Amino acid sequence: MIFLGLGANLPSAEFGAPRETCEAALNLIEKRGISVLRRSRWWRTAPLPAGPQPWFVNGVAEIESALEPDALLQVLHALEAEAGRVRGVSGAARPLDLDLLAYHDLVRDPAAGAVVPHPRMTERAFVLLPLAELAPRWTDPRSGIPIAELIARLPPGQDCRPLEDGTAKS
Repeated sequence: MIFLGLGANLPSAEFGAPRETCEAALNLIEKRGISVLRRSRWWRTAPLPAGPQPWFVNGVAEIESALEPDALLQVLHALEAEAGRVRGVSGAARPLDLDLLAYHDLVRDPAAGAVVPHPRMTERAFVLLPLAELAPRWTDPRSGIPIAELIARLPPGQDCRPLEDGTAKS
């Protein structure tokens, strides 16, 4: 299973409001020959670290692709740029954020290319809660810890809740 994290907290000049931008990203991913199998509900989440920026719309998608992690990450970065993201300061507000969360059970460190699983995903409610919707029995291949336990270990103070009309798509 390959999982992507999607998020946005600024409007995109190309695609509109954050939720519409995330929806557009899923369509663009498919136009690049990557199959979107399912996605979680959309979630409304406070920025991390907390600060004076808009809240995010976040979700997780399960995809299928023949691309290796590095090539897949290049596609994701190109889509972010298309939505108007300029990479710079970590944690800054952005019109689109696409993360490669997990690539099957592969574990890779920075020296090997794209890091998988995503190095901070196990600390983020906005990743784990939507991921649990799609894969309630998923286990982090790096630590061997099941997702339910990872969720129970989340640091306090992360405000993450489903959008009322953020229905999942299978």
